[in-house]
Amino acid sequence: MARLDGEERVLATAQHIVRSLGTTETMTYDMLNILSAFDNRFSGINKMLPKKQEPLFQETILASSSDDEFDSSLRTSLDEVEEVISQWETLSLDALPQIMIWDEHPQEGERYLKAVDEVQSMLESMSVSESGVSVDRAQNLLQLGMARLEVEFRHVLETNSRSEDPDTLLDYLTLSSLVLRSTSNGEEPAGFIPLAAPSFSSNQCEPAEAASSSSDDEDEDVPVAEPVTGVTIELLPSTVVSDLHEIAQRMVLSGYKRECYQVYGSVRKAALEGSLQGLGVEKLSIDEVQKMTREVLEGRIKEWIQAVKVGLKVLFASERQLCEVVFQDLDVVGDTLFADVARGSMMQLLNFGEAIAISQRSPERLFKILDMYETLRDLLPETCIIFSGEAFAGVRDKALEVVLRLGEAARGTFVEFENAIYRDASKIPVPGGAIHPLTKYVMNYIRFLFDYEDTFKQLFGDMKEYPKLPGDDKIIMANHIGEDERASEQDNLSPLAEKTISITTVLQTNLDGKSKLYKNPALTYLFLMNNLHYIVQKVKDSEVQALIGDDWVRKHSSLVRQHATNYQRSAWKKVLACLRDEGIRVSGSFSSGVSKVVLKERFKTFNASFEEVYKAQSNWLVPDSRLRLELQISVAEKVLRAYSSFVGRYGNILESEKHPQKYIKYAPEDLEAYLNDLFQGPPGSTLK
Repeated sequence: MARLDGEERVLATAQHIVRSLGTTETMTYDMLNILSAFDNRFSGINKMLPKKQEPLFQETILASSSDDEFDSSLRTSLDEVEEVISQWETLSLDALPQIMIWDEHPQEGERYLKAVDEVQSMLESMSVSESGVSVDRAQNLLQLGMARLEVEFRHVLETNSRSEDPDTLLDYLTLSSLVLRSTSNGEEPAGFIPLAAPSFSSNQCEPAEAASSSSDDEDEDVPVAEPVTGVTIELLPSTVVSDLHEIAQRMVLSGYKRECYQVYGSVRKAALEGSLQGLGVEKLSIDEVQKMTREVLEGRIKEWIQAVKVGLKVLFASERQLCEVVFQDLDVVGDTLFADVARGSMMQLLNFGEAIAISQRSPERLFKILDMYETLRDLLPETCIIFSGEAFAGVRDKALEVVLRLGEAARGTFVEFENAIYRDASKIPVPGGAIHPLTKYVMNYIRFLFDYEDTFKQLFGDMKEYPKLPGDDKIIMANHIGEDERASEQDNLSPLAEKTISITTVLQTNLDGKSKLYKNPALTYLFLMNNLHYIVQKVKDSEVQALIGDDWVRKHSSLVRQHATNYQRSAWKKVLACLRDEGIRVSGSFSSGVSKVVLKERFKTFNASFEEVYKAQSNWLVPDSRLRLELQISVAEKVLRAYSSFVGRYGNILESEKHPQKYIKYAPEDLEAYLNDLFQGPPGSTLK
C-alpha cells in the first residue's frame, strides 16, 4: 500500500508538471515522450489529462507503438511521389525534343505539383529521429522536382514570351491618349486599366508630404502632379500566368527563389528589349550618337520619342503588373525582380536622351531637343510610379537629370541660334535685293517656336532659376532702340515674346550689314524694305503679333515705308532732276526765253537716265505682290506727274524742230507701261 501510494504521488506530481508546462499540444507531446522514456509507468498519465489532449496523445502513442508501420507508410508515399516525378525524367530522356509537362498535359502539371507538395510536406513533418534514408530520399526527390520545375518554368515563359508588335503597341499608345481624354471628361473607357497617380513634390519624383490638418498648414499649397494615365496589356495569357504562379510558388517555398528569379528575369528582359527594339531602340554609345548625320539622328529621335511614350504608358507598366501577378503572395522583393527585367531598358532610353543633351548645340536641332524634353518631362509622373521603390532610385534620379539636361540643352541651343544669326557672314548679295534666305529661315524658325510656348515659359520664365549658359553674353543686340526703351517695352512680355523680339533685332542687325554689299544705294534700301516687310508680314500673319504687340508691328511697318521712300529718292533722283525748270529759261518771253539747246539736252538726259534706271531695276525684285504694286504706283505718281508736266510745258517748243521724237522719245503712257514692268526680277525669278 505504501508503494502504491508513492507511485500515485509520483504520477500525480508528473500530471501536475505536464499540466503546468504543457501549454501547447506540441509541448505536451514532448513532455509525455520524455516521461515515457524515463519510466513506462508514465505512459498511462494521459488518462488523467483533460479530454482535449486525448487525440494528440492517442496519435503519439500510436506513432510510438508502431514505428515500423509509420516507416512503411512513409516509404509507400515516397514510392508514389517518386513514380510521378521520375516518370517525366524517363520520358524526357527517351524523347527528342524533350517532352514538357505543361505543353499539352495541364492535368499532369497539377499532378506533378501535388507530388512536389507531398514531398515538401513530408520533409516538414520529418524529425531528426526519422530514418535517415527516408529524409535523404525525400530531399533528393525534392531537388529533382525543383530542377524539373525550373526547366518547365523557363519553357513556359520562353514559349509564351514574345516581342510585342510595334504597330499594335502604337495603337495601344493611341488608346492610352483616349483614356486620358475620356477620364478627364469623367468617362471610364472599358477594357483598359488606368494607372493611379499619387501626388508629387514640385520638380521631384518623391511623394509629396501629406498636408497637415492643423489650421497652421491649411493654406499651404501642396504641389500635385498631373493625372497619370496609361494602359496595361496582357503580355501573357491568363492561363499561362496562373501556371507560372503555381510553379513559382513551389520553387520559392522550397528555397529555389534565386533560380526562379534568374529564369524569369532573363526571359522577360529579352522580351522587353525585343519589343523596344521593334520600336527602333538600339544600344548606342554617346560617341555613336554624336557621329550620326542630321537625317539619321532626326529619325532616331523620332523613334526614341515613340519608344519612351510606349514604354512608360504601356510596356513597363504591363511588365510590372505581370511580375506582381506571377509572384503574388510570395515572399518576393518585387521591385528588385522587376528591376532585373526593366532597369536596363529604361537606362538605355535615358542614355540616348543624355547623349543628345550633351551633343553639339546646332540650331536646327532645337525643335527635336524640345520634343524630347517635353516627352520625358510630361512622363516623369509615370516614371516615378512605375519605377517606384528603392531598387529604382537610380532610374528616377537619372530621368530627372536627363530632363534637366535636355532643358539646359534647349536653352543653350537657343542662345547658339541667336549667336548664329549674328555671326552669319555670307558675302554674296541676294540678286535683285530679294529676301535673304537667312530672313526666311529665322522667321520660319520663330513660327515653329510658338508650338512650344508653354515650354518656353518653363525654360525661360524666371532666368534667375537657371544657371547662366556659355554664350549668353555673346549676343550683340542692334541699337534700333535704346536699352531703357527696350526694357520698358518688354516689362510685360512673355519669355517667348522677349526672345522673339531679341531674335528679330539680331536679324535686322545682320541684314543691315548685308545691305551694304550692294553698290547701288537704291538697291540697298530695296533689300532692306523687302526683308523687313517679310518679317512684319510673318508676324502679322501668325500668333506672333498677339504675343509681341501691335506697337512693334506699327513701328516696323513705318520703318518699311521709310526704306521704300529712301529707295525712291535714291533710285529716281537723277531722273527727276532732268525734269526741273532750273537752267532751261533765259531772258525774254516764255517761248523765246527757253534755250532749245538746254531743253534738247534735258530730254536726251532724261531718256538716257530713265533707260538706265529701267534696265537696272527690271532685274530688281519685290516678291510681295501687294508691296510691288504699291511701289509701282508710288514711283509712277512721282515720275509720270513730273514728266507729264514737263512735256506739257516744253513739248510744243520742240515740235517745230526736225525729228522731235529724237528728244520727246516717250509718251506718258509709254513710261507707265515700263514702270509697271519693274520689280519683276530677272528672267526665271519666282515672285511670291
